[in-house]
Amino acid sequence: MVDGYRGLQSDASGLAEMLEIASDEERQLLAEEQENIQARVDDLYRETLFTMKHAEAPAIVRVKSGAGGTESQDWAGMLTRMYMRWAERHGYKVDLLDQQDGEQAGVMSAEFIIRGEKAYGMMAPEHGVHRLVRVSPFDANNRRHTSFASVDVVPEVPEEEINIHIPDSDLRRDVFRSQGAGGQGVNTTDSAVRLTHLPTGIAVASQQTRSQIKNHEIALQILKQRLYDIEMRKREEEEAKARGEQKKIEWGSQIRSYVLDKQYVKDHRTGVMKHNPDGVLDGDLDDLMWAGLEWLAGKRAVEEGGDEE
Repeated sequence: MVDGYRGLQSDASGLAEMLEIASDEERQLLAEEQENIQARVDDLYRETLFTMKHAEAPAIVRVKSGAGGTESQDWAGMLTRMYMRWAERHGYKVDLLDQQDGEQAGVMSAEFIIRGEKAYGMMAPEHGVHRLVRVSPFDANNRRHTSFASVDVVPEVPEEEINIHIPDSDLRRDVFRSQGAGGQGVNTTDSAVRLTHLPTGIAVASQQTRSQIKNHEIALQILKQRLYDIEMRKREEEEAKARGEQKKIEWGSQIRSYVLDKQYVKDHRTGVMKHNPDGVLDGDLDDLMWAGLEWLAGKRAVEEGGDEE
């Protein structure tokens, strides 16, 4: 990044010198170079936003419906599709680990891994509670409903960094039949595995493969990732307290509202509004994500400088 900055600084200085002595006609010819340098400035600035740990790692994403039955389950399903469409737009790979379908529509929960350039870095601002407001298609009286779903995002940390041993006595292991679309591809054996960490109540399932042994290994690895993430966040909170900070980490708060009947999506942290909710739900998330990354970078800067006067 330093070399890129220096090269950009040199090119910008050279362009500035040429503009000082250029005629009006020559200035027009240099306009394209100005746009090119501005684009490089924007790219370099965006690189500075990925200062969170493991920004380059794959993102482990869990979407979970809130209270409200079919309406919130449908909303969780919409969010799951939104992130998969976003990943598809960027050429990222998505591995579905587990999906518990809703009773009538949507999902009760879905867990998947997004793999691609800075996948965790890009997805980090999505962590939190998402709110949907719409006229419910499931309400015969066409009433307006509000639904909530949580999005949990953690990085897939390299296994060698995770020094966590989970005793067998701390685990409950359940096997069940993988959900499928039917036909020849349906799994007819109890190969899916759900592991529950008894001390914390965290449950992780995998139905990614037809091998019960392999699904157990995948679920155990994801469980370790989640326990590692909890430990890292505890340390961050303790460090913040040691610096005298009173503000709580706001990961669990409502971060964004999708108001479909009034045709807007608003991020409550950044104030950014989009007036194309259909496009956002189809994966057009980049503007919201970049604004969220700026907000997170600002939050980290405040926390890291909390002990300075």
